[in-house]
Amino acid sequence: MPVNYHVTGWISVFFFLLSLAGIFMQLREIWRRKLDFRTCRKSNGELDRPTAVLSLNQFFASFLAFYSFLVYGLCSEPFNHYLVWTRLPATLLAVAILYEIWHDRRGRLPALALVGSLVLFVLAVAVLVSGEQVIRQGRDVSAILAIFAAAVFGQGIIHQIVLIRRSGQTGAISLRMHQLTTCKDFSTIAFALAMPLESGWPLMTVGGVGVVTKSVLMWHFRWVRLKAVTPERGSELANRTQAPDRRRNGSGK
Repeated sequence: MPVNYHVTGWISVFFFLLSLAGIFMQLREIWRRKLDFRTCRKSNGELDRPTAVLSLNQFFASFLAFYSFLVYGLCSEPFNHYLVWTRLPATLLAVAILYEIWHDRRGRLPALALVGSLVLFVLAVAVLVSGEQVIRQGRDVSAILAIFAAAVFGQGIIHQIVLIRRSGQTGAISLRMHQLTTCKDFSTIAFALAMPLESGWPLMTVGGVGVVTKSVLMWHFRWVRLKAVTPERGSELANRTQAPDRRRNGSGK
């Protein structure tokens, strides 16, 4: 492998470790909100629930994106350590968030997402220990899975944006997680560019989809703040314009 492959590989590992910290921050935010909800320090309305506004769709799609490149790394020739040993903990963290969503909502869809993610993870481990023959047969499957993950991941982020616009709040969504994972997506694209095109295009596709959709999602944090501030400014301006009228009316009496 050329030197720039290993240089960009280590850079992508560094940014992926930062994104792991971001995903853990999201998990920690859920735990914090769960504690607040249990101790009744909040109103216990729907928007105060531990996983309020979090999109099950988006986090299951994130799991699929991590999982697809875990499998893709397993099926690469040679074995892609940069992909496998970073996506493995990311996949587990995504499963942990899916568990928290299921635990909070106890619905059929969260249960299916959690069980499905666990089954897929076990299958990935089976691929790892099954041997050379299965790895060769799995290369085309893993490439198709990467494209599928890009499509699912993109619509998952869009679904999260729709939930923000409907509720007018960001709820339990961690901005820091999306900032760090977007940096990871940029480094993934750089890593893909250092690979042969036939090997790097799945990484490029998923990374590009992540950068575009997460940028729009992060802008909505500003949209929520502006939406909250605008009514306050409007009432303040209204009070200012009414004050002179009150003084004139008072002087006329």
